[in-house]
Amino acid sequence: MKHAVNTVRPWQLLLFLAPAVIVYSLFSALPLVQTLGQGFFSADDSGKAAFVGLENFRTILLDPDWSAGFWNAMANNAKFFCIHMLLQNPIGLLLATLFSLKGLRGARTYRTLIFLPTLLSVVIIGFIWQLILSPLWGVGEKLMGFAGLAEWFAPWMGQEETALATLSMISVWQYIGMPMMLIYAALLAVPEEIVEAAHVEGASALRIFWQIKLPLIYPTLGLVTILTFVANFNAFDLIYSIKGALAGPNYSTDILGTLFYRTFFGYQAQVGNAYLGSAVATLMFLVILAGVGIYFVGVQRRLTRFAL
Repeated sequence: MKHAVNTVRPWQLLLFLAPAVIVYSLFSALPLVQTLGQGFFSADDSGKAAFVGLENFRTILLDPDWSAGFWNAMANNAKFFCIHMLLQNPIGLLLATLFSLKGLRGARTYRTLIFLPTLLSVVIIGFIWQLILSPLWGVGEKLMGFAGLAEWFAPWMGQEETALATLSMISVWQYIGMPMMLIYAALLAVPEEIVEAAHVEGASALRIFWQIKLPLIYPTLGLVTILTFVANFNAFDLIYSIKGALAGPNYSTDILGTLFYRTFFGYQAQVGNAYLGSAVATLMFLVILAGVGIYFVGVQRRLTRFAL
């Protein structure tokens, strides 16, 4: 039997790869490099760009007029991420486990309904939840009244103590379908022979999940965690669509994305500064890069031994 001959030539590879490389370079890599470089410059008295080294970063991190806003946004972003980790991913794991059970009625319909908000525009999501939670014309208080909980209703998005948590839970509601589907696919990939062998040995369904299925999907859980981290520290649209660029009340919902927007483009009385904005974007990039690096160095290596 003759072996197949590889007839692909280098120019053919270049022909097929060139469009993707060109698009990625022009619209992703080049803007990123320009943004990172612009953070080291500032405008002089004549308006021309002048190299200032780390001065912009010193201003954002140490200057009292800027540092308080930056560290507030950083802390809020960390809280935003933690709420997603504590709610979104565990609930996604629970739902995926339920939908992977054989014989569950309506599983396809439920999966579709739960995943549907992920496909909707964030502007629509924000508008819907504003209508629900508004203390003036919202239906939230009335719906809670049907369950006898009307006295617990409060203007959660208008209070500094609860606004960020409320927006975080809205985000969890919208995007919970993503970890659910990823984990669901991983559970379906678990070899049926292993599960059947455990059943033969007398293992209960709960023990099979904790000692067999869960270790086998650790790599997927790690992937879901890092995707959640990157998405949360890149978040902007939900906060902006509901609370605007000021991220009120009193910057209690301000995150790095909204801070970058105000710094770079300006908003109301705040004048935009492209150089300081680029410095904020660079710091965001470094935070995300550090998180991804810690994951791959400290976590991914340990999880590879659980891979199928």
